[in-house]
Amino acid sequence: MAGYSAAQLDEIVADKWPYWAPIRYHFGIRSFGASAWRGGAGDEVIKAHNEGAGGHEELYMVLSGHATFTVGGDEIDAPTGMCIHVPDPTVERKAVATEAGTVVLSLGGWADKKFEPSEWELASFAE
Repeated sequence: MAGYSAAQLDEIVADKWPYWAPIRYHFGIRSFGASAWRGGAGDEVIKAHNEGAGGHEELYMVLSGHATFTVGGDEIDAPTGMCIHVPDPTVERKAVATEAGTVVLSLGGWADKKFEPSEWELASFAE
């Protein structure tokens, strides 16, 4: 048995939402959340949200393309390679792709407790 799993990002798809690559679910990752979000110019690649009180911190990285993030009311220009850390789960955040082929990786978890998938993620794969 190999000590790893591998997949091309384009192989990781969610039938319900083709712009979402459910990385955590695909690999069965249990210790942190991991997803990638795809979009073209003008698409909201990270939907406006906050994680709420007790929610987890998140790290976003633009893997390809270009996006504009809005975090706590501040706009952040985010070309390929830009990383944005949002440690406060109550801060509102979103990202809009500014060019075709934009992909944003999101990672999340808690420093002080076991990772638990969000209800929306669990509902996405319920039979």
